[in-house]
Amino acid sequence: MNTTQPRIFVAGHRGLVGSAIIRVLASQGHTNLVTRTHAELELTDQAQVRHFFETEQVDQVYLAAARVGGIHANNTYPAEFIYDNMMVQANVVHEAWRNGVQKLLFLGSSCIYPRLAEQPIREEYLMSGMLEPTNEPYAMAKIAGIKLCESYNRQYGTDYRSVMPTNLYGPGDNYHPENSHVIPALMRRFHEAKVKGVDEVVIWGSGTPMREFLYVDDMAKASVHVMNLERALYEGHTNPMHSHINVGTGQDTTIRELAQLVGRVVGYQGRIVFDASKPDGTPRKLLDVSKLHALGWRAQTPLEQGLGQAYRAFVTSFS
Repeated sequence: MNTTQPRIFVAGHRGLVGSAIIRVLASQGHTNLVTRTHAELELTDQAQVRHFFETEQVDQVYLAAARVGGIHANNTYPAEFIYDNMMVQANVVHEAWRNGVQKLLFLGSSCIYPRLAEQPIREEYLMSGMLEPTNEPYAMAKIAGIKLCESYNRQYGTDYRSVMPTNLYGPGDNYHPENSHVIPALMRRFHEAKVKGVDEVVIWGSGTPMREFLYVDDMAKASVHVMNLERALYEGHTNPMHSHINVGTGQDTTIRELAQLVGRVVGYQGRIVFDASKPDGTPRKLLDVSKLHALGWRAQTPLEQGLGQAYRAFVTSFS
């Protein structure tokens, strides 16, 4: 074991973002990484989390563990989405502080912002309007996570930072037919339609909402970049009550354009039909990433290239 390296706990290392953070840290030569599966450590259980931090002597935490899902999942399980996420965040942040962990990075979500926020969305727009009803419980939990980190920083002098990613996709995504986000849901549906020879795929919504998408390994690289910034530099671009940093590409696309692009990447040649009777969610959600750019990081993976990489990973995982 290389004891000169920081001992880094990646919470949620099997998830989309957590697995990408592990890949990035490993590629940078980090070997002193700590992980636990859900079966090994229940993060909603304070006693288990307390024991873990008391025994593992962690130096840094990437808090990527969360209950996540698309519109259907958020509408179906609102209680689980708010309870599980708030408990995980409270337990990990509090026990990290109790055991002397000075550096922690909390991963949130762009759904924290008001449904009709001015575009592109600046960090300062947090809590300036009503949230999107379809994912309000999840968004409230993520807002609480930001404020949890800020509160511990203000009271105890910790260096707990927050990053708010836009919509993510890539290897390790959730391809559940009902509970997945838009890109993995589209990818699975088009793939199955291609395999079965189905001549038409129906997509929820009108296709007009605009969304921004970030390849997950780019998100992981941005997370490590933000975690490792000098404290004075990070604090010079934030303030104690709005300390989070948006992470995205600064570019968006319509769901219709996205569906056509995913269909092309998958090789589906049938018709794509949009069911406007189904909910669209937020009309537009584009993050202002000027702070991230000022801190020295920009997204690197074009959407079509990232979709191709994600589809190859999907085919490999389901073959």
